[in-house]
Amino acid sequence: MKRIFTYVAVVATLLGCQDQENSAPSDFTGNESVYALAAPPDAAYDISGTVTFKEKKDGQTVIIVALSGTDGDVQLPVHLHLGNIGAPDADVYALLNPVLGKTGQSETLFAHAGDETPLNYQQLIGLNACVKVHLGASGPDRDVVLAGGNIGAAFTNDTSARGSFFASCKSE
Repeated sequence: MKRIFTYVAVVATLLGCQDQENSAPSDFTGNESVYALAAPPDAAYDISGTVTFKEKKDGQTVIIVALSGTDGDVQLPVHLHLGNIGAPDADVYALLNPVLGKTGQSETLFAHAGDETPLNYQQLIGLNACVKVHLGASGPDRDVVLAGGNIGAAFTNDTSARGSFFASCKSE
């Protein structure tokens, strides 16, 4: 009988430790915003996906770009532009980590704009802005938008076609 009790106590202890490991506190607040990314109407590439903004407890934001239709060893630049996706020559507000072609994924830990201005989750998702994924970082490919979409106030205020019109970028 003592042997069975010891066995049960050891198993209960091990299970208790596993539960504690699996219930580690999250770094995230639970606030999250997801926006669609689509190819421009006249695009030669069939690329689409989402951009997700997740608020961290430390005030930073994780920005995740997930695309389908990419492949290979390419790295596709991702920009956060000020203004609606239809605004011509919209300024680049911040550079995000590139999307890897073979995974279609990018993840950026975001705490400030390109000019070092601190920006928390609420400010970021309140921007009148858009996200654009480009074919290349330089040359003629930098002006080719593979996918994009409005975020924040640009998304909320765009009642026309939810970003179906893409304008050229101010990529320099």
